[in-house]
Amino acid sequence: MSPASLRRTQLTDEVADYLRNRIMTGQLRPGDFVRLDETASALGCSVTPVREALVTLRGEGLVRSSPHRGFIVEPLDRGDIVDIFWMQAELSSRLATHAVDTPDIERHLAELSAIVDDLERAVDAGFADRVLAGEFAFHRKVHLMANSKKLAWFQYAASKYNPFELYSGDETWGREAVTSHRLLIEQLRTGDVRGIRDEIHARFADARDRLIAQLESIGFWDDDSEPAATSA
Repeated sequence: MSPASLRRTQLTDEVADYLRNRIMTGQLRPGDFVRLDETASALGCSVTPVREALVTLRGEGLVRSSPHRGFIVEPLDRGDIVDIFWMQAELSSRLATHAVDTPDIERHLAELSAIVDDLERAVDAGFADRVLAGEFAFHRKVHLMANSKKLAWFQYAASKYNPFELYSGDETWGREAVTSHRLLIEQLRTGDVRGIRDEIHARFADARDRLIAQLESIGFWDDDSEPAATSA
């Protein structure tokens, strides 16, 4: 792959992430049209990565294509969100329980504790970007400890549907995340597999409920309306 092709692939992934997040948070609603040229103009890129991103989202069932009209956002109901977060919880909890058997686990737990300390400082300071980075670093470390690359890949793919920006600026969510991570570290130390699973499922259930509440607050599932031409 040439450097130019690699850059385009990365840009396509970034556009897909951007549009996926807008769909999951209700900024783009079922029936909305996503116009290639308008989206490209809004993002400051060419039409090509936008088209490729929308083809990716079509494969995920988030949009469908309409000849001569562009791409249309597909329905997203509460059951879809419940299923998405259940899947993430299942994958994440299995990875974490695998991490219990990590050799030299105390060294790894010390690194996790340092990550959580940084996360707590980011929450205290109200730096949403650093909160996101801390969350990513914590979960990445646990997944590396699990030494299950295929499972980690599936979890990463599933996590793309989680609109992290919805949570990272919420101080209450951030403090609860810090408390949960410290509890998880102790559960990893003692090998409390049941506790690990329950805690992770509880956190994903909380994230699920926050997203559903957000969508309800903007009338996402109110009476269907006529599709609107919508840019990103």
